[in-house]
Amino acid sequence: MNDSPALLTDLYEFTMGAAYHAAGMEGTATFELFVRELPADRSFLVTAGLESALAYLETLAFTAADLAYLRSLALFDEGFLARLAALRFTGEAWAIAEGRIAFAREPLLVVRAPLLEAQLVETFLLNCMTFQTLVASKAARIALACAGRPFVDFSARRDHGPDAALLAARAAFVGGASATATVLAGQRWGIPLSGTMAHSYVMAFADEEEAFRRFARLFPGRAVLLIDTWDTVEGARRAARVAHELAAEGNLVRGVRLDSGDLLALAPAVRRVLDEAGCREVQIIVSGDLDEHRIAELLAGGAPIDAFGVGTRLGTGGDAPTLGTVYKLVEDAGGPRMKLSTGKATLPGRKQVYRQVDGGVLGRDVLALAEEPAPAGEPLLLPVMREGRRVARPESLVEVQRRCREELARLPESLRALRGRRPYPVELSPALQALATRLAAQRR
Repeated sequence: MNDSPALLTDLYEFTMGAAYHAAGMEGTATFELFVRELPADRSFLVTAGLESALAYLETLAFTAADLAYLRSLALFDEGFLARLAALRFTGEAWAIAEGRIAFAREPLLVVRAPLLEAQLVETFLLNCMTFQTLVASKAARIALACAGRPFVDFSARRDHGPDAALLAARAAFVGGASATATVLAGQRWGIPLSGTMAHSYVMAFADEEEAFRRFARLFPGRAVLLIDTWDTVEGARRAARVAHELAAEGNLVRGVRLDSGDLLALAPAVRRVLDEAGCREVQIIVSGDLDEHRIAELLAGGAPIDAFGVGTRLGTGGDAPTLGTVYKLVEDAGGPRMKLSTGKATLPGRKQVYRQVDGGVLGRDVLALAEEPAPAGEPLLLPVMREGRRVARPESLVEVQRRCREELARLPESLRALRGRRPYPVELSPALQALATRLAAQRR
């Protein structure tokens, strides 16, 4: 199996690259990766995927098998293939740090490199940044809905392939998940693991109570018992008896899980059963096609729920399964560049994003040209690569998650709303506006 990601790109990246090579176009180009417009019911993004992007850029190389395949297409001459054989990413990159809040039109990643290098990496960068930002943004909304209660990523079995499951677990943790059920993600990134049991486990025993008892004794202090295989309230009574029995042995049952039914009615009923049995310390965890909207409804209805397991609608983006992320040329050897396509116009020149905070709350962002005098505010785009190498070691995921939590605490109240897309001011500096106006006039 060829594990090289160099061919994970669109064919037109190679055909354009071959044309650049044939024309001797080796000058430096700058591309910016950004989201054109936020989806409905989205007022902000949480950036994620930068680590994947930098790892790709730092190790980019074409293997002999890659080159043999490209040769078999009978599209490219040997001079271009020789150029690819020697190609490494030698450029620079700036990015908004993972876990930060961002908005439409703001560059999440800026790549400045020889034109061929900067062009060939487009598809991979869009793929890894778009998906992980989508999931991290969804996770952040779920974290807001949970109002301080933990939630766990349960999405792997419904995600769009094994790679997506791993990256979804990582991005969900960035956005606020307390743990994942995906063991490989725990091994790879140190994400805490969480798991309970399946209905098949309960059904494998002749007696539900015995199933609970054996599991709880095997995993003392960690057992979460799935109680809705047959009758949820009766399952709660059986779990309570087991919890009471094992407590006398110094073994605490951690919780019970509900995965079906009318959770708004069942959660209070289960809580009463547990409390009346003296099991007030046993938590109630719920799962089953949850998202931020359903979680908010349950908590607004007073459901006594301690934690949530969120699967399908987290790892796939749920109500907003795509982001309109693009990667556009903004400057090359000939100067600033812009596109005027209807509905797809771009802004010229390499840019910086400046964030102004008012009283500890996000106030407005300003898009400015990178070389102009800095307006007031914190610059968000930081150097992450020079001469094809990272400028710093990768951050820990715990640090990235902490940053996201701090960013969410600074959101204006209006942007916390789960319904509707609320405006946040992203303004153009006078110099950027003037450049865009001048270049547009030249093209008309």
